[in-house]
Amino acid sequence: MDIVFASNNLHKIREINNVLGDSFKLLSLSDIKMEEDIPEDEPTLEGNALHKARFIHNATGMNVFADDTGLETEALNGEPGVHSARFAGADKDSEANIDKLLSLIRNKTNRNARFRTVIALIIEGKEYLFEGTVSGKIISERRGASGFGYDPVFLPDGSKLTFAEMDLDEKNLISHRARAFAKLKSFLSAYKGEIQTDPSIPTT
Repeated sequence: MDIVFASNNLHKIREINNVLGDSFKLLSLSDIKMEEDIPEDEPTLEGNALHKARFIHNATGMNVFADDTGLETEALNGEPGVHSARFAGADKDSEANIDKLLSLIRNKTNRNARFRTVIALIIEGKEYLFEGTVSGKIISERRGASGFGYDPVFLPDGSKLTFAEMDLDEKNLISHRARAFAKLKSFLSAYKGEIQTDPSIPTT
């Protein structure tokens, strides 16, 4: 089955290909010659994921899924959340985002946080949402050189390694994105012309 992933983020595409395996032919936006900049200005992760998926589906008519991920920090009332990629500015500078996060929680005793990924799937005109989360803590200094985004300062519960210290296979055993895409993969595997299983969360 050909399915478009509404992204050109090579890190995400690599992680998702690792989860989906050979069951599906994953197409990126560059593969389908979509050059438009898709706005991500909805107030929720669910809204952003749905907006991106609808944008591509309306433009191409193809089956498509899109994701949005946020780091939700308890001491910052859930921030940066939906603003995670642009936390320190519109240029999506990961190092600046981490610097801002560490500065804001420097004197906080509560370091609890969670990553949350929401995937919006549009297949044959029907919409579905899937969610994956992983809880952990924000450490005070960067550790590791793998991963991307906030991975160097996120220590998952029960682990001695940050996401940036794990190899991809190890990260995909527990990551928020892997958990969400495992639900998507299960759904697509059971999809045969009509929905035979529905592990999705309600659409908004």
